[in-house]
Amino acid sequence: MKTAYEYLIGVDGGGTKTHIRVERPDGSHVADGSSGPSALMHGIGKAWDAIVTALDSAFQNAGISRPPFQAIAAGCGLSGVNNPLWATQFTEQNPGFGALAIGTDAFTTLLGAHLGQAGVVVAIGTGSVGEVLRPDGSRSEVGGWGFITGDEASGGWIGLRAANHVERVLDGRAVGGPLASAIVRFCGGGETCSASEKRERVVAWANSANQSLFAQLAPLVVAHAGQDEAALAILRKAGNEIAQIAHALDPSQQLPIALCGGLAVPLQAYLPEPLKSRAISPRANAATGALLLLRQQLAAESVGETT
Repeated sequence: MKTAYEYLIGVDGGGTKTHIRVERPDGSHVADGSSGPSALMHGIGKAWDAIVTALDSAFQNAGISRPPFQAIAAGCGLSGVNNPLWATQFTEQNPGFGALAIGTDAFTTLLGAHLGQAGVVVAIGTGSVGEVLRPDGSRSEVGGWGFITGDEASGGWIGLRAANHVERVLDGRAVGGPLASAIVRFCGGGETCSASEKRERVVAWANSANQSLFAQLAPLVVAHAGQDEAALAILRKAGNEIAQIAHALDPSQQLPIALCGGLAVPLQAYLPEPLKSRAISPRANAATGALLLLRQQLAAESVGETT
């Protein structure tokens, strides 16, 4: 592929981290880089700062000096792009990249998972969303409503329910177990703390927590599901939520479906049948999907210039 750019980058920007893949125009891989969250809900400036930090880390990993932004074309799949105002602000604050293609993180995840072919993805990370690309080129999205009202089965959703379980245990409304004890410790309530101190620590943590912080409880739920009924119930409910998203996207169950995101593997065991047997691993990640989005835009622009 001939372009005016030295490098093409694909950005996977979520609520927990940012991953960047750097390629040359011919598709050869240069390096990967990462940084903190670049979801637009955290602020447009912070999103760009995270992207640049991840980009710089990629070039450092490759041992190459980063060229000026103008020599780089960027494809970005970002959480929050479905908000038109945020998408416009993000584009307007481009620090100077020579070309910019943006899409939702759901769409770039979809492109990467099936390498641009028809299929379904359910992405489960800090948040959650599902998307389908049909053989006729049409697309639909399910979920992605955001925290607190949506994002079913996500890390934030799981963590919120785990925190509520702990509150009920500390009140005496539910029976405690390994999960509740682990979360109390996570919130700063050690074994030497009194009951009132444990309550104070949990209240302080929960009142200051956002989606990303609640998502930090999800690994504790996964880790204790084998010996804690409350943890097991939360994960089984998450599996059913994923199945509902998948069915809404593809009621005929004919398209290939991939589970993606940081919680895809841990939640695989809790999917109901037949989804559990149908789900496949993604063929590539969302950063590769962002590069596909970028290459599609550059190709369309090239055709437009020659007609």
